[in-house]
Amino acid sequence: MPGKGGTFETRSPVDESLIAPVALGTAADIDAAAQAAKSAFPAWAAMAGDRRKAILHKIADLIEERATEIALCECWDTGQAWRFMSKAALRGAENFRYFADLAPSARDGKSLPTRTHWNVTTRVPIGPVGVITPWNTPFMLSTWKIAPALAAGCTVVHKPAEFSPLSARLLAEICHEAGLPPGVLNLVNGFGEGAGRALTEHPDIKAIAFVGESRTGSMIMRQGSETLKRVHFELGGKNPCIVFEDADLDRALDAAIFMIYSLNGERCTSASRLLVQDSIADNFHDMLVMRINRIKVGHPLDPRTEIGPLIHQTHFDKVTDYVAIGKADGATLAAGGARVGDAGWFIRPTLFTDATPNMRIAQEEVFGPFLTSIRFKDDSEALEIANGVVYGLTGYVWTNDMSRALRFSEKLEAGMIWVNSENVRHLPTPFGGVKASGIGRDGGDWSFDFYMETKNTSFALGQHNIQRLGA
Repeated sequence: MPGKGGTFETRSPVDESLIAPVALGTAADIDAAAQAAKSAFPAWAAMAGDRRKAILHKIADLIEERATEIALCECWDTGQAWRFMSKAALRGAENFRYFADLAPSARDGKSLPTRTHWNVTTRVPIGPVGVITPWNTPFMLSTWKIAPALAAGCTVVHKPAEFSPLSARLLAEICHEAGLPPGVLNLVNGFGEGAGRALTEHPDIKAIAFVGESRTGSMIMRQGSETLKRVHFELGGKNPCIVFEDADLDRALDAAIFMIYSLNGERCTSASRLLVQDSIADNFHDMLVMRINRIKVGHPLDPRTEIGPLIHQTHFDKVTDYVAIGKADGATLAAGGARVGDAGWFIRPTLFTDATPNMRIAQEEVFGPFLTSIRFKDDSEALEIANGVVYGLTGYVWTNDMSRALRFSEKLEAGMIWVNSENVRHLPTPFGGVKASGIGRDGGDWSFDFYMETKNTSFALGQHNIQRLGA
């Protein structure tokens, strides 16, 4: 129900039609949610891990039951194609199941004995946490943050992105139906400058997990500094896909296309820079253009659609501005770049070739179906280009020389690297970036490092000598 803040509208990027009015959360709403999370925290933190496990598995069950509804909501609210969103909801269930199974062992520590003392470590949940999620694949990314927080024993205040707020309501309903106690998960919609800032500054919120732009991450860090908040950031990327002349070019082509044009290119791990070796560049570009021109742009609920509309006019304008920037900088527009239709925010998948590393389209995150290709001569030049941006989230290396792959990956400035593969997530592995791409890691036990505090208790063994002062 709308509070004193009134409402804002969420509109579909498909045809700009009104979907629903959404409550505009205020600082007072954030405070109420934080107080609820604080009150619910002691009991939730003290609950046995196997009981939390059962509740989280029930949430996963209900996500699977409502997967079609969730996917339809995501398609209409975000513009993402059905072929991807139909799987994203199930990935949300997978996230809950994985961390549910870890809940009973979340507090486990280590035994670290010495000759005179027995040291025992354990972990305890940090307290109420804030989770701020983005507008691209919002349901899956919400579960990626909220599931480990709940498994750890934390309570949560969730503020979803204002451009795609609807699926967060479905997750809240599911959690309530699954028996999650009142106050453990609290949802407040709103804008970053209002509800978002109130959340990052609230003294009862002990940590902020955020997925979004690097610039916003730095703002959140400043806002949380007065209360010494712990932060976990998954931020932007300008990720390279490096194709060497000895690569399996057919597979590399498939992966390069998938990792920039799937999910409308609106993903932090998209391979938005193609680095291709000189000797194969012309042939690779010819194959690339032919495939790009076949990509189906259309209504997200059409099962044939591969690219739907961009999220919002503001973002559409940003992406089309980069088309003009690329032309002005002297790169070659080899494919796409044009709007599709008159209604909604559709654009043809775009490729610029003949780019140089210092061009804006090679340095700045566009976050759309927009690929910039740069040629390189040898390993050394490829590494210099790949590392020559402020970001460091992922990298994709294509070569059949495993010695080269190991050497190159060791020096590539990225938190995650895939060799001869597209982005394939394995939940126990660490997920996160370096440089302007983030702070901290998600996945497996790394998630608990953020949502929990580690304490050490030291027991004296026998009658060891203690220094005596003033005896």
